[in-house]
Amino acid sequence: MVSVLDLIGETPLIELTKFDCGPCRLFLKLESANPSGSIKDRPARFMIEAAEADGRLKPGGTIVEATAGNTGLGLALVGGRKGYRIVLVVPDKMAREKILQCRAMGAEVVLTRSDVGRGHSEYYQDLAEAITVRTPGAVYINQFANPANPKAHESTTGPEIFRQMQGNLDTVVVGVGSGGTLTGVGRFLAKHSPKSRMILADPVGSVLASFVESGRIPKAGSWAVEGIGEDFVPPNADLKLVHKAYAISDPDSFAAARDLLRLEGVLAGSSSGTLLAAALRYCREQSEPQRVVSLVCDSGAKYLSKVFNPVYAAREGWDHERHGQVRDVVFSRFPEGDEVVVGPEDPLRVAFRRMRAADISQLPVVDGDRIIGLVDESDMLGAVLEGSGSAFDLPVKDVMVTRLETISADAPIRELVPLFRRDLVAIVMDGNRFLGIATRLDLVNYFRIVQTR
Repeated sequence: MVSVLDLIGETPLIELTKFDCGPCRLFLKLESANPSGSIKDRPARFMIEAAEADGRLKPGGTIVEATAGNTGLGLALVGGRKGYRIVLVVPDKMAREKILQCRAMGAEVVLTRSDVGRGHSEYYQDLAEAITVRTPGAVYINQFANPANPKAHESTTGPEIFRQMQGNLDTVVVGVGSGGTLTGVGRFLAKHSPKSRMILADPVGSVLASFVESGRIPKAGSWAVEGIGEDFVPPNADLKLVHKAYAISDPDSFAAARDLLRLEGVLAGSSSGTLLAAALRYCREQSEPQRVVSLVCDSGAKYLSKVFNPVYAAREGWDHERHGQVRDVVFSRFPEGDEVVVGPEDPLRVAFRRMRAADISQLPVVDGDRIIGLVDESDMLGAVLEGSGSAFDLPVKDVMVTRLETISADAPIRELVPLFRRDLVAIVMDGNRFLGIATRLDLVNYFRIVQTR
């Protein structure tokens, strides 16, 4: 009988046909087809089985790991089937979908800071080691230095790519999180296809591309792409295998992932966007035909709230220039369909559901394309406490506030401050058109964008 663990590996390979690949042919190996949805299922199984084989991991033991999410999911998949307790230390910048999936698979998730480096007690790897030390029967898997990690890719991923390409491939484009894929696939190809080159795709802010190109490790920045890029060189990452490195910005990575879905129908995550953007850049630079392979590292279903959410891009300051005007603070825009709204005749329960689903505390009330009111959580609570019968059956128009404080989208940013000091939400108008609302948190986010540019 086949178990879910038997479904790890042997993932399909497809050729891209809708992108401009220059003189090259570009293929993607769909690692998103693994059971937990990512390439990390492969090393998770190898690392757990290696720990069992050498006696470190005993029945009923605990597996601890520092992870961006996907290795944790793989460990939860494999370890959960084997009866181990799984404790995952995850930086707080990671997509909510991955964290929820880890917990749904039975793992315990410890969220920690993403703005600190090695040596800090809350750095995810340091914290994972500390948890291991104080937990009886625990094993720190440590994907960054565990030799079973690259071994998984040397034994499975590399041979599969080589076979699926009929032994004829010129270049493989990978990213580095722990270094397992680069080192494992690179070692296999060095033995069986010496002509094949390894290309590194790295997020802007990571130190790895710079180290490959200059031999120096710069000060690390920050990046939104998950799963690849580092502020140090992982022991498992044999960067001597890299022929060339590309640093790809977050906006370019996210755009590439969205293009991959729109043009080819492949739902891929943010790191896959980084790899695709680098692979396309490499292909277009070539003067002779090449057969190039890259990876869909994981499923884009884990990043719907980030990669495929235009409001997230707006809040990161990627989608338009900033001029110090109130319009710069409106991240969810009504004309573009991003602002969550409610109608005057809708029952209050509809407003409640939309507020809860969007995790917001107020809703514009619109009639056609006109804003006629605002309903917030205090209005809703008042109706529930004061009403007889079911307040949720009341139409929104009976509860909403109609005295609105509007402000021009062209007004200077500073004109928002007096409104916020009066505990008001700013209704932003672009001429006679409703553009959206601006809150205190939106203004704080605006200053975060300005100060980090």
